[in-house]
Amino acid sequence: MKTNDFSKYLSGFFTEYLSSERGVSHNTIRSYSETFAAFLDYMGSMQHVAAERLTLNHLTRKSVVSFLDWLQEQKGSKDSTRNQRLAAIHAFAKYMQYEDVAHLEQWQSILSIKIKKTVKRSVNFLSTEGIKALLEQIPQETRTGRRDLAMIALLYGSGARVQELVDLTPEDLHLDNPCYVTLFGKGQKKRLIPLQGQLIGLLKSYMVENRLDVLSANHQPLFQNNRGGKLTTAGVAYILSQYFAMAKTAHPELFPERISPHSLRHSKAMHLLQAGVNLVYIRDILGHVSIQTTEIYARADSKQKRLALESAYTDVLPEVENKTSWEKDSDLRMWLKSLGKQ
Repeated sequence: MKTNDFSKYLSGFFTEYLSSERGVSHNTIRSYSETFAAFLDYMGSMQHVAAERLTLNHLTRKSVVSFLDWLQEQKGSKDSTRNQRLAAIHAFAKYMQYEDVAHLEQWQSILSIKIKKTVKRSVNFLSTEGIKALLEQIPQETRTGRRDLAMIALLYGSGARVQELVDLTPEDLHLDNPCYVTLFGKGQKKRLIPLQGQLIGLLKSYMVENRLDVLSANHQPLFQNNRGGKLTTAGVAYILSQYFAMAKTAHPELFPERISPHSLRHSKAMHLLQAGVNLVYIRDILGHVSIQTTEIYARADSKQKRLALESAYTDVLPEVENKTSWEKDSDLRMWLKSLGKQ
């Protein structure tokens, strides 16, 4: 193998395969670039191989396993982060199987590395009362507050992922009947989510106030920071955390220890399920590829389980008297870190 083959194939992986051929999301490209940036750090600090001297010969099953162990033992990464890094390397190995057939065994040995089993966490969601209490904390007398209310209400009302929310532009909102928002999910798959009730009026007012209802604003970010730029996912999480802290202080009984923007997505899914909406429709609203992903909500909803059992219950016991009750060589690292940024 040539001395510069690693950077050559890695460049092709990101710019041709992932972006053009696969059309993966910015999030995936960013995650994969972070993985290879971390691998360069590992090879430099632990194996003393500088980025400009790295070749495909260095990417072996042994080096990958050592890298993953280093992430956990030296960097404190969780099993889930380890699995994300392995998924990125697996994707590169799959790509290399066709680009470098002469070393097929090398790539297949990397692909044989197993992911670590992780403990499945329970779905973190709020009740409808919790959602109401959260939204009530947002001040409507300030421009920022009105932005935050429209943003968080839309995040919940559409069941959007936070990245889908920050990627929205005014042209993605259709506020004339029928009202809907166009979301672009993983792999840029498009879905139309109906909007209902007070949320429509709230969004119309927000659009007018911020002059986002004119044609020239169509490609601006729908939700902007104080400098007029696009909000980041971290920015949305921070804003949400401020109102969550206020709501939890006022109504501690309604809230878990912590939430994230994804908790609102979980909440929407649970509320749809509890309202009797079919899992197939919930899958389509959330943009899941498989119904099996959506089924976590059915498994998590103990109330639905109880009601189903109660409705099917037949008393077969006899009467008992006492009843009881119960992601250019030397610049490779910087290039990797720039991927996926907007």
